[in-house]
Amino acid sequence: MSRDMLSQEEIDALLRANNLVGDEEEPENNNDDTDITEFLTAFEQDALGEIGNISFGSAATALSTLLGQKVDITTPTVSIIKRSTLEDEFPRPHVAVHVEYTDGFQGINLLVIRVDDAAIIADLMMGGDGRPATTDLSEMHVSAVQEAMNQMMGSAATSMSTIFNKLVNISPPGIDIWDLSQPEGKNNIPDVDFLVKISFRLMVGEHGELIDSSIMQLLPVPFAKQMLDMLMGGASAAEPAATPEPAISAPTPSPEPAWDNLAPVAATAEAVRPPVSQQPPVQPPAMQQPGMQPPMYGQPQMDPYAQQYQMQPPPGYPPYPYPPYPYPPQYQQPPAAPPAPQHFGGLGATPQPSASVKPAQFSAFGMGSVPSIDDQNLNLLLDIPLQVTVELGRTKKVIKDILELSAGSIIQLDKLAGEPVDILVNNKLVAKGEVVVIDENFGVRVTDIISQWDRVQKLQ
Repeated sequence: MSRDMLSQEEIDALLRANNLVGDEEEPENNNDDTDITEFLTAFEQDALGEIGNISFGSAATALSTLLGQKVDITTPTVSIIKRSTLEDEFPRPHVAVHVEYTDGFQGINLLVIRVDDAAIIADLMMGGDGRPATTDLSEMHVSAVQEAMNQMMGSAATSMSTIFNKLVNISPPGIDIWDLSQPEGKNNIPDVDFLVKISFRLMVGEHGELIDSSIMQLLPVPFAKQMLDMLMGGASAAEPAATPEPAISAPTPSPEPAWDNLAPVAATAEAVRPPVSQQPPVQPPAMQQPGMQPPMYGQPQMDPYAQQYQMQPPPGYPPYPYPPYPYPPQYQQPPAAPPAPQHFGGLGATPQPSASVKPAQFSAFGMGSVPSIDDQNLNLLLDIPLQVTVELGRTKKVIKDILELSAGSIIQLDKLAGEPVDILVNNKLVAKGEVVVIDENFGVRVTDIISQWDRVQKLQ
C-alpha cells in the first residue's frame, strides 16, 4: 500500500504545477475582458446613459404610437465591446438598423434587436396580435421593422437636437439581418476596434407580456467621445473667449500698475507735480481731447487746471461736479516734468468717458388710469357682428396620422380635463370659461375676462 501513496514532496510538486497552470490561464481570460474605464470615465458613462435614456424615451413614444401598445425602454447599461468579439456578443441572428448622421454630428449609429422581437414588432404593425406563428422575416416584415426603426431614430434625433441645442438630422436607415458567423454580416459595422454598447430593456405590452427583451445601441468610441465633447465641452469651447484679452498698451512702455496700488501712485503723482505757476497753460480745450478725463480731486478747492476743465465741459453737459475718484488729472506734461505723472497717465490707454456719464433716468411706463371709452363713438359700432369661438383645445398631427383617421378615432388635445376653455372673439383671446349645458345646448360660463378697454384694443 505504501507504493500507492504519494509522498509529501510529490504532493507539493503537483500543487505547484497546478498553480503554474492557473497563473498562465488567468492572464488569457483577463485579456478577453475590456475595461470600460480605459475608454470612458464614470461620469462619461453616466452622460452617455442619460443621452440614450432621453433619446430612447421619445423613441419609445413613437414606437408605442405605431404598435398601439405600451412601450417602455429603460435602464441603460454602458459597456465596451471589441469588433472582433461581436460574434460572441451576438451568437444568434439579430436585426441591425444603421443610420448615419448628416447634420450636427459625424458618425454612424447601430440599433440592434433580436430577430424574434423584430417579428413581433412587424406582426403588430401589420395588424396582428403580436404572437406570430414564425420568426422568419419576409420582405414585408423587414420593411415594417425598418419603418418602425426609422420612426424611433427620427424621434431620438429630435430629442438630441434639444439636448445639444443644435440641428441633428439622420440619413434614411438601412437594415441588415446579422448572422455574424458569415463574413457578409459585418459589412455595415464601423471599421473600428472598439464599440460603445448601450443596452436598454425593451418591454412591449401592458406588463411586458409581448416583448421583455433588450435593444442595443452601438456607437464607435470616437463618435461617443464627439458627443460627450459637444455636451460637456461647451464650457471648454468658450474658455478662449472667456480669457481676458490683453489691454491695449499705452504709448509709454511702462507697465500698468495693479489696481490695488492705484491710491499710492496717485499720491506720488500729486506730490511730484510741479507748481502750477511754473507751467504754461498748454492744455488744449476739452473738446479737442476726447480721450482725456476731467480732474479728479477729493478736495473742494481746485487748482487752475481743474478750473479749466470745470469751465469747459462738452456742449450740452452741466459743469463737472466733484469727481468721485481721488485720481490726479490726466494732462499733458511739459518736457521738464518728472516721469511719475506721465507713468500714471498711461492708465488712460483705454478711454473712460466718465465726464459724460450721468445717472440713467427712465420714464415710468405704468398704465396709470385707464382711458375712458368714448361711449358716443362706441355706440356707432355696437351693431357690428363678431365671431365668438370657444376653443376646447388643439394638437398637431403629421400627414400620415391625418390620413389614418377614421370613424371612432380619438384625438388627444393639449388641454387637461376640467381646465378652462378659451373664448376667442375674431380669433383673439378675450376670456376663459368652463363648459356648461343649457337645456339641450352647450354653453360656456365666463370665469376670467380682460377689461373693456383691452377688449376694444383687441378688436382694432
